[in-house]
Amino acid sequence: MEFKKSYKLFKKAYELIPGGVNSPVRAFRAVGGNPLFIERAKGSKIYDVDGNSYIDYVLSWGPLILGHAHPKVVNALKKVIEKGTSYGAPTSLEIELAELVLKAYPSMKKVRMVNSGTEATMSAIRVARGFTGRDKIIKFEGSYHGHADGLLVKTGSGATTFGVPDSPGVPNSYAKNTITLPFNNITALKDVVVNEWRSIACVIVEPVVGNIGCVLPKLGFLESVRKLTREYGIVLIFDEVMTGFRVSFGGAQAYYGIKPDMTCLGKVIGGGLPVGAYGSRKEIMSMVAPEGPVYQAGTLSGNPLAMTAGIETLKILSGKGIYEKLERRMQQLEEGLKDASKMAGVKTRFYRAGTMFCTYFTDTDVIDYKTAKTSDTSKFSRFFSNMLRRGIYIAPSQFEAGFISLAHTEKDIEKTIKAVYESIKEL
Repeated sequence: MEFKKSYKLFKKAYELIPGGVNSPVRAFRAVGGNPLFIERAKGSKIYDVDGNSYIDYVLSWGPLILGHAHPKVVNALKKVIEKGTSYGAPTSLEIELAELVLKAYPSMKKVRMVNSGTEATMSAIRVARGFTGRDKIIKFEGSYHGHADGLLVKTGSGATTFGVPDSPGVPNSYAKNTITLPFNNITALKDVVVNEWRSIACVIVEPVVGNIGCVLPKLGFLESVRKLTREYGIVLIFDEVMTGFRVSFGGAQAYYGIKPDMTCLGKVIGGGLPVGAYGSRKEIMSMVAPEGPVYQAGTLSGNPLAMTAGIETLKILSGKGIYEKLERRMQQLEEGLKDASKMAGVKTRFYRAGTMFCTYFTDTDVIDYKTAKTSDTSKFSRFFSNMLRRGIYIAPSQFEAGFISLAHTEKDIEKTIKAVYESIKEL
């Protein structure tokens, strides 16, 4: 494979954009080499500017659960774009998507649309603080809840890759109100809550941590978090920006049977367009302006393009047999990847929740940030390059989840499994 055009574009981008990219992990610094510049995508495939094609397991970092350029989504967008791209005024499309979201997530009775996952989590925390009259929040090590000040404390995703868990530019006065604890450690959470509950507004958690790969909750952990927060009047926020409609149609909260106080969504509900949302029961959402005193606004929030893509996506996902099909494909991939590692004689740990997954190059059970960091990132970097040469595009970071879509075929999976075996064997 040749990447001459991508390299040329990257050199130009580097002069104009910090690091040559508009989101850090895209820069390929965690795996070496230069990023691919993508020209188009369709179904399970992406195509770069040099004419190379790849089976895609990044899927725009999760949103494209239907695959790229799904005909129904594209056709719906064509129709709505002729009417205008944004009005800065209400449309019936906002109501339609809100109804679909609330039906899938009954823990929410009202939902506010925003433009990104970062906006959703930032806003939810502000509302939780306004509702409780408390300032401090608890998050878990390795969880990335967006780049708002106060949340960039021991984060995952690109921050983990670059070894910058605490970002310069965040005042100590913000960070001091963020308490960070190890995921899956209920004892640590209980110790803090019992002693400091009077100042703690919320606990925000990725029910499956997707920004240090794919870390599953231990049996009983989420149930204990729910019980503890309810007992001390602390708002429990599920950050389901990544797990929403991925772990199951009703997200991780439906899969694990936990009812959080607030939920943050994004990615899938925009069908590939920028979107985010946060919601809760009416008592909490009545705090949000203009109904209440907690201010949050957005010029492009609820714009007709994002709402349309989201509506079409959720309508398809609610169809009969859709998640059963996704589960069959995911099981095929899971079994194949585990077998490939075993046959190649390389020790790995594979985890998945619904249609998100991760393979770690470690012999240690991954249960939190500390154990995720035991993965051999140099080995992963070589694995990434080997896979890319074989036409398989995975996230350019050990600490990112992979995803599949409805567009991935049995043939795609078979090719991927073969590539995994050959790529690991070369290590």
